[in-house]
Amino acid sequence: MLRHVDLTRVFFVDIETVPGHPSHAELPAAHQPLWAKFCEKRHAKELAEGQTHEELFSNGGLYAEFGKVVCISVGFFRPLKDETLEFRTKSFADDDECAVLRGFGHFLARYAPYGGRYAKLETAGPEGYFLCAHNGREFDYGYLGRRMLICGQPIPPMLDVAGHKPWDLPHLLDTMELWKFGDNKGHISLPLLAGVFNIPSPKDDIDGAQVARVYWEEKNLGRIVTYCEKDVITTARVYLHYTGQQSLWPEVQLTQMPWPPVATPA
Repeated sequence: MLRHVDLTRVFFVDIETVPGHPSHAELPAAHQPLWAKFCEKRHAKELAEGQTHEELFSNGGLYAEFGKVVCISVGFFRPLKDETLEFRTKSFADDDECAVLRGFGHFLARYAPYGGRYAKLETAGPEGYFLCAHNGREFDYGYLGRRMLICGQPIPPMLDVAGHKPWDLPHLLDTMELWKFGDNKGHISLPLLAGVFNIPSPKDDIDGAQVARVYWEEKNLGRIVTYCEKDVITTARVYLHYTGQQSLWPEVQLTQMPWPPVATPA
């Protein structure tokens, strides 16, 4: 599987999102009826069971219209001089979401996507790059694009999918989609997929349902960064199993770039 993909040209990505406000009460008045209508379509079952719009706002981080991105972690393999590999992680995280997206957008804009509709571009083709995320095609990639638009930022070519079919976008890899093998019932969580391959669970501290509490109540963004980077590492290890290269991991040198970034002396 994925024999055409150069491992050193894949960026493994994970994002952490939270509701855009600490509580429903702090949602702007103009947005509260919009949330109510949204819930009637997306959460009709929960409303019928007695949950309120206010209670359901804890799920606001799942939706780009009502949530925000607080952390984006990226990981990539890099060849070393001794012919081993380094896996380097870098995170963009801040209370200012637009700063997070701007930093990630500038990083991503330096790389051209692989193949597909980009093959005609002088800057793209077989030497292009890939993104890989778990459930990325249904969550991460679209969420990032929507929030970039909301922040008034340009969409980098790697995320610019406007007017194109899924098969025109071979550079957008998804470990969940690959696991399905075309089976629509093949949804699987990252911890379960890691367990199948005997990879340590990334959820040894918090899980996705706790991120909003850690952010808004604990105000511990650093803890979220650590959690996000663990997901990136786990996704990369799952990917190695897909490509039959899992034996490489014990020799991989893991480098986590400091967050917040260390200032360079003047």
